[in-house]
Amino acid sequence: MNLVVVSNRVARGKPNEAMTGGLAAALLPVVEHSGAIWVGSSGRVRDGHQKEPFAEIEALGTGALATLDLPAAHYGGYYEGFANSALWPALHSRSDLIRVSQGDYLSYREVNAFMARALLRFRKERTAFWVQDYHFLALGAELRDLGVEDPIGFFLHTPWPVPAVIQGVPHHRELIEAMLGYDLIGFQTEEDCRNFLGYVGHELGLTVDDGIVTSKHGRTRCQVFPIGIDAEKFAQYAAKSVSHPDVSRLRRSLNGEKLAIGVDRLDYSKGLVNRISAFDRLWTEQPQFSRSISLLQIANPSRGGIEAYGNLQNEVARLVTDVNGRHGEVDWTPIRYLNKGFSQAVLAGLYRTAQVGVVTPLHDGMNLVAKEYVAAQNPADPGVLVLSKFAGAANELDTALLVNPHDIDGMARAISIAASMPLTERKMRWEAMMKKLRGHTIQQWSADFVAQLERSRTEKSTVAPLTAQSPQALRWLKSAISGVRLM
Repeated sequence: MNLVVVSNRVARGKPNEAMTGGLAAALLPVVEHSGAIWVGSSGRVRDGHQKEPFAEIEALGTGALATLDLPAAHYGGYYEGFANSALWPALHSRSDLIRVSQGDYLSYREVNAFMARALLRFRKERTAFWVQDYHFLALGAELRDLGVEDPIGFFLHTPWPVPAVIQGVPHHRELIEAMLGYDLIGFQTEEDCRNFLGYVGHELGLTVDDGIVTSKHGRTRCQVFPIGIDAEKFAQYAAKSVSHPDVSRLRRSLNGEKLAIGVDRLDYSKGLVNRISAFDRLWTEQPQFSRSISLLQIANPSRGGIEAYGNLQNEVARLVTDVNGRHGEVDWTPIRYLNKGFSQAVLAGLYRTAQVGVVTPLHDGMNLVAKEYVAAQNPADPGVLVLSKFAGAANELDTALLVNPHDIDGMARAISIAASMPLTERKMRWEAMMKKLRGHTIQQWSADFVAQLERSRTEKSTVAPLTAQSPQALRWLKSAISGVRLM
């Protein structure tokens, strides 16, 4: 089977280059070793007069990366608008942050339709499409309306909220009906899958039987596929990174004190304000930890054009300054705060240097940083993971110190326990987590999804035909006639 992977952005597969987000880290090994083609945005836009949208196609291992320029007229409304100002906050149960217009939704649908047309170039005999994440909820339906009958799967890297929250998204019914154009929809956790099926059954009134939804598109299987990592590869990175200049300088600067580390995109779902407040509480209530443990917080900014992200960046910076001002000394900085990304190779060394990994999102689909921190530890002297119970990773890494990120006092206590934990207990907890990471790798995740995708397509009972009366067909016919972008 020829596999075409689709996402909003495409990452490069170089271990010495910085990467943002878990999706890139998850997909690169799949493409590199499976022979898949990964298609996504180049990060640039184009006007409607260029007939060839593809900017670049390059090899990656046995696979390839293909990037295309998205339409300038719709990119802003699609990306910063509907995807990240409506869907992202809703999917993370932050309905209060939804900011969206009718134009944003139309742009989102136009970009999904544009991508569908571009993907036709990659159809071969026995092709399957594997679409990633909330940017392309409607892409499967758009492909169906163009006559594509190949297997089409979708995987959601974020959580899926309870029905009452997703109902706060404008056009939610239309969107979720479009999602049922996929043969297979994958989720990170059982809870996410239950929430989605609950909406489909109660709000759309569709039949759900053993995770299979029957709709006008036919049968859609909904299933859980928790993402893993290549734990052995990450351990190798960590072992080799000792001599890296960034890692060496960090080790020398500690002067024997312990280090906690947090690595996140600068996003309100990551609980950065709560985390910093917990360290503030630790140093205030347990002064013996002053000069004994510090925090390295790496927070790579993203989506700066969205008001909520700009406000968060300012709030976190002010809070770090305040905490450092109150607890710092002339020769000690409690929080080292960096607004830049690092490569996986360097991150692995930074993780291994830290005795405590702090992964405390308010809500997260999986959070691969938690798994990477565990994989990077020295087996003879492993660190301790403090993990939010609201991260998908908590379902697997249950020997971490699980915390409620809304409980500042509880997090402060967990950090103190982690920093004081004896070696025997640290090794016991770490070995239990490593056993799970080795048993659920990124390779197994992708293989399981693709195998299920092949099975799901054979279960499809009906496929909605492309008719000249459908709006999608009309847009496609206009585009084919004019040779320009979608109207």
